[in-house]
Amino acid sequence: MKALVTGGAGFIGSNLVDRLLAEGHAVDVIDSLVTGSLANLSDARADRDHNFSFHQIDIREPSVVDLIVRRKPDVVFHLAAQADVRVSVSRPVFDAQVNVIGSLNVLEGARQADSRKVVFASSGGTIYGAPDPAELPVDETHAQHPVSPYGVAKKAVGDYLFAYRELHALEFAALAMANVYGPRQDPHGEAGVVAIFAGHLLADEACTIFGDGTQTRDYVYVDDVVDAFVRAAERGSGLLANIGTGVETSVNDLYASVARATSVDRAPVYAPARPGELAHSALDPSRAALYLGWKPWTELDTGTAAVLDWFRDNRI
Repeated sequence: MKALVTGGAGFIGSNLVDRLLAEGHAVDVIDSLVTGSLANLSDARADRDHNFSFHQIDIREPSVVDLIVRRKPDVVFHLAAQADVRVSVSRPVFDAQVNVIGSLNVLEGARQADSRKVVFASSGGTIYGAPDPAELPVDETHAQHPVSPYGVAKKAVGDYLFAYRELHALEFAALAMANVYGPRQDPHGEAGVVAIFAGHLLADEACTIFGDGTQTRDYVYVDDVVDAFVRAAERGSGLLANIGTGVETSVNDLYASVARATSVDRAPVYAPARPGELAHSALDPSRAALYLGWKPWTELDTGTAAVLDWFRDNRI
């Protein structure tokens, strides 16, 4: 398979690139390097046996269409995004330029290149809005009423994927991811709480929990997520599939897991809850099991220990 990965220098994208190359696929990466890093692709670039090419370009640029057409990928894995919910609230036009217009450029490139499929990274934490806790874990039949511009953009791209399938026979699979964590996650942003906790604990610094820590999320390990993307290249066509564990984990329990992995006995610091933050979130992965043959396998303690091992070797 000839694959093209947008956002391939990012956290999830680079792990996907490594998996694809390990399986012998040819891989092109498109990344603006605004949030991605070439360091994440060091293994991919170092092995001369890999059929690998890197292209530094912003998906907002119309020239990305011509690039995709020239590279003629069989499958496009579209992970490039403006992924900060808070940025989407403060800069909704910028968010739409990247996540909607940029995605349309990618779809146009895939269409004109006669690619057979686009596998899209959607957001299970935002497209379903703020579900009632009694409805958790939510499945894909749940109404999509996103309450952030980021979620609105992800929902819109899902609609465009359906339209391109109907109009141009461009196949797709959309993976609505839960809270992904693992090696290479940025500890300096706001989204990767596992990485943030790991970075602070290894530096012997206090960790801040916003709110009382009883808010819950569905934490899924990056290797498990990458496996879902690889499976979706051949399966799950025309579907939205949740990629999560279906298990709610409180921030307090998550902190305890990371603290155990670092052998640090330090209580977290509590701060006022952030306005607009969801109280609870979890995704039902049953459809992914049925149509992708996918299930998560990494236990939280195993995953957090792997994150800590990576941070010890790669201090950021």
